[in-house]
Amino acid sequence: MRTKTIVAGLMLTAGLGLAAPASAQGVQIGPGGVRVDPGYRDRGRRDDVDLSRGDAVRIARRQGLVDVDNVDRRGPRILVRGSDRRGDDITVVVDSRSGDVIDVRR
Repeated sequence: MRTKTIVAGLMLTAGLGLAAPASAQGVQIGPGGVRVDPGYRDRGRRDDVDLSRGDAVRIARRQGLVDVDNVDRRGPRILVRGSDRRGDDITVVVDSRSGDVIDVRR
């Protein structure tokens, strides 16, 4: 009985070891100095792409918006209108390129 338990434990340990993801880091030397490359590519937004409506709503929710009524694009800005948790009207103005919050109007 003890042998089966030991064998099962070794098999479980070996299986977990094979399933572990490989990680590698590198060092890059460039005009800005030395930096550590984490070994993965950022899947985030590229600088030349505007925010989506969903991204703008997520940013506005971090500013206190609870219920979204309307999302409008006005040139380089996105206006997200709705209400906060108390039911008061709120408008969050977000830069469509950087995602920075420009203004919060209550």
